[in-house]
Amino acid sequence: MAKGTIVQKIIEAHFTGGERVPGKPVMIRIDQTLTQDATGTMAYLELEAMQTQQVKTRLSMSYVDHNMMQNGPENRNDHLYLQSVAAAKGVRFSPPGNGICHQVHLERFGVPGMTLIGSDSHTPTGGGIGMMAIGAGGLDVALAMAGQPFHIPYPKVVGVKLTGELQPWCAAKDVILTLLSILTTKGNVGSVVEYFGDGVATLSVPQRATITNMGAELGVTTSLFPSDDSTRRFLAAQGRVGDFNPLTADADAEYDRVIEIDLAKVVPMAACPSSPDNVKRISELAGLKVGQVIIGSCTNSSYRDLAMVAMTLKGRRIAPSVTFAIAPGSRQVLEMLSRNGMLADIIGAGARILETGCGPCIGQGQSPANDTVSVRTFNRNFAGRTGTKGDQAYLVSPESAVAVALTGCFTDPRELGVAYPDVAEPEHFLVNDNMFQLPGGDGEIIRKPTIGQPPVNTPMPESIDGEVVIKVGDKITTDHIMPAGVHLKHRSNIPVYAKVVFECFSEPGKPSFAERAAAVRDSGRCGVIVGRDSYGQGSSREHAAICPMYLGVRVVVALAIERIHMANLVNFGILPLAFADAADYDRIAEGDALSFPAVREQLEKGGTVRGELRKKDGSTVEINFTHKLSPSEIKIILAGGRLNVR
Repeated sequence: MAKGTIVQKIIEAHFTGGERVPGKPVMIRIDQTLTQDATGTMAYLELEAMQTQQVKTRLSMSYVDHNMMQNGPENRNDHLYLQSVAAAKGVRFSPPGNGICHQVHLERFGVPGMTLIGSDSHTPTGGGIGMMAIGAGGLDVALAMAGQPFHIPYPKVVGVKLTGELQPWCAAKDVILTLLSILTTKGNVGSVVEYFGDGVATLSVPQRATITNMGAELGVTTSLFPSDDSTRRFLAAQGRVGDFNPLTADADAEYDRVIEIDLAKVVPMAACPSSPDNVKRISELAGLKVGQVIIGSCTNSSYRDLAMVAMTLKGRRIAPSVTFAIAPGSRQVLEMLSRNGMLADIIGAGARILETGCGPCIGQGQSPANDTVSVRTFNRNFAGRTGTKGDQAYLVSPESAVAVALTGCFTDPRELGVAYPDVAEPEHFLVNDNMFQLPGGDGEIIRKPTIGQPPVNTPMPESIDGEVVIKVGDKITTDHIMPAGVHLKHRSNIPVYAKVVFECFSEPGKPSFAERAAAVRDSGRCGVIVGRDSYGQGSSREHAAICPMYLGVRVVVALAIERIHMANLVNFGILPLAFADAADYDRIAEGDALSFPAVREQLEKGGTVRGELRKKDGSTVEINFTHKLSPSEIKIILAGGRLNVR
């Protein structure tokens, strides 16, 4: 077990119960929460369902940054609900236009040593400032707002020792892509990444935040950096030096695994389609034609990132074959660039300026043309996430992206023949908090017709008579389960949103997953989903559990299920199981009957669950499954979900 690490120190300071043994459940007190509008509406509906009058955290923030297209009334209806419920419940509200939750929170509210959970998987951005910041489902965030502790497995700690210093045109994004090439996106559940070493001091807080943000793609619980002089300077420049707390690992800290990265040897990298761990050097892609470049997202839209882009573009024009867009991460960044003339340099080079929000990162606009390579500074390039089927999305640093924009093809930025801009960290950021809205008012909560209610599951039956509604392969993401893009506006209306569960696997002329699952449900049986390795990776969206539950799914079986999705399944009464023998995956086919006799009794007895598979030809076979559910999680599943537990 790791000793003397930052992770241990923060857990110890917030410990409320459990076992300090890797893999065993531990409960920690939560200081801060954040929500965003795509997941927040359901979180606050759940908070209301718990009859919580006022939040009990030190600070809870509600951000609007995802659903801002307002194509129809649904988005604005959600915003009005979020604004009014925040005022009523003691939550501070950040309206559309203020910026992306993770960047704004880092700038204005992050505090070293505090705990933060957010209903967005990239909440670990806060680790760049020394927070233990964790992505979670909306219901877990609602529980924290209600004063309940947060449950996680006591983590193993992977120490990443940074030495040396980044060379010109090599970036923090290249550091995390290098780590993704080592650890990949799977097999890291139950771990935390902690950075240490002499190289840490050479990285600014925005650079660190880029690394911790995209650390979410590793599948770890979170990632974090020490809080040191760089942290103090950043907070002082934000006018928040009083929030500074020094926090480092002990000199004799022990890690469960140590990976060493020499920053001086890091080179420009790209994550190729369609996974963040499909990493190659930019030099290997040199000459590949590109049709679209977008710089932004919560990963790479800090002042430092965009100032570097502006200084590189000054007096130059982007390639005529490229459409080029910039999405500043916060209103602070946009206003600073506009006041110092850098925004004019970006516009003069031919860039389109997008709203300060998530936008194209979540498929909200700027979809590329068919058969077009798109280069983005985002954190995910799952197939179809851009909104274009068969997309070819690559993830790179702003340094590499601006080189591509200028040349029209993949170009190692070190080969541009341009001096690397010397971007000084501001001594004083522009601080303008006038858009944040404090709680208060008359307490009226606004509910327009498109705002639904969180569906509540029924208790687990004594036995499950199930049918396999779908069988999928490795690395199924929550984007596969619940598509984003144009469907995001339905997230507060479960009956409508549930119609597109697993839409990406639909075949013309055949019933959709939703239709098949509903038919099984209406017959009095239970739906079963079968997956392989790393099922449920990606977003924290609890709708990937809520909507299947609404359609009658009671069991998900796979070789491995990712942390946040596992927690969401439990929260909504869906039983997550693992194959005891991986070979049994191949025995099962879509449409087979898969039943679990005396399942309540089996769960109460131990960590093995016996299932009975009945093939379409009438033959039967017994299959064993395992689980690592805690007694409290079993209680939740038996009750039919967390909202049924009082």
